[in-house]
Amino acid sequence: MSYDNIVSLLGSEAESLLQYESKTISKDLIHAPGPDFVDRVFSQSNRNPQVLRSLQQLFNTGRLAGTGYLSILPVDQGIEHTAGASFAPNPIYFDPENIIRLAIEGGCNAVATTFGNLAMMSRKYAHRIPFVVKINHNELMTYPNKFDQIMFGSVDEAWNLGATAVGATIYFGSEESSRQIIEVAEAFERAHQLGMATILWCYTRNNAFKKDGVDYHVAADLTAQANHLGVTIQADIIKQKLPENNGGFKAIGFGKTHEKMYSQLSSDNPIDLARYQVANCYMGRAGLINSGGESKGESDLADAVRTAVINKRAGGMGLISGRKAFQKDMKVGVELLNAIQDVYLANDITLA
Repeated sequence: MSYDNIVSLLGSEAESLLQYESKTISKDLIHAPGPDFVDRVFSQSNRNPQVLRSLQQLFNTGRLAGTGYLSILPVDQGIEHTAGASFAPNPIYFDPENIIRLAIEGGCNAVATTFGNLAMMSRKYAHRIPFVVKINHNELMTYPNKFDQIMFGSVDEAWNLGATAVGATIYFGSEESSRQIIEVAEAFERAHQLGMATILWCYTRNNAFKKDGVDYHVAADLTAQANHLGVTIQADIIKQKLPENNGGFKAIGFGKTHEKMYSQLSSDNPIDLARYQVANCYMGRAGLINSGGESKGESDLADAVRTAVINKRAGGMGLISGRKAFQKDMKVGVELLNAIQDVYLANDITLA
């Protein structure tokens, strides 16, 4: 996809997103992605040589190989949203081989999915594309539904099936978050011991985070604090939803804030909102990848490109997009993944 096509897809937002110059957190403070990211950032850390190799394998696979950016296909919705609801739009994805094929043909750096999916295809594909094993899930079979992340397997088994990384979710703000933090921190420590990279889905979850008709689960201040907790337990990469508003702490009336969080460290521009998320990932030392969100149909391509532009210009490390890709014909899914990658390959799109 050409730069002109990207401009066209952004429509009326093209100028405000592509020409914007951030006046909040200077781009000079951001540890931006690049071909030397592992050498420049992680080689200074406590990560052992096997972890460095795993991280480099993630960065050196797919169409974005050698750029320092990531395009990951995540498919855990069969558990998180039920398999029928997730795969009915394209039933071929009930078969885990097609999930992995989509990631490979789509030029992704990695495929992130369940123990069962990756174990079933391990010997055929573990050497062809990095596996990210999602080790915990919220299952929707319990009635009435509960919202809790529980472990579905061991880190050692993820290593046995050839994983390059493990992924986990914490519902920060939920009643169960303390247990989840302990479980995932221990799992990530073991993953690093075994030489695997770690990716944390840093989601906020509490009914009180909705107030006066506004959903603050995607507020920049709440999601950024979730990111900060995530990097504290040594997540190498943070997955977070793109912020849609701000001021969650103030609206709900809890936690601690500083007025500069809203007046000087952020603004109403979506790039600044995302940059505040990056800042809370140790200024980008831990990469921020934003999620692609649900499939809405005809607008999916434009929405995905918009998210990628915001993430890249904010200082993020890439996109992890699932439903927009796999709930379509595979050819169309590949085209969408390639369009996302083209944003990160475009030299004209730089840090704001």
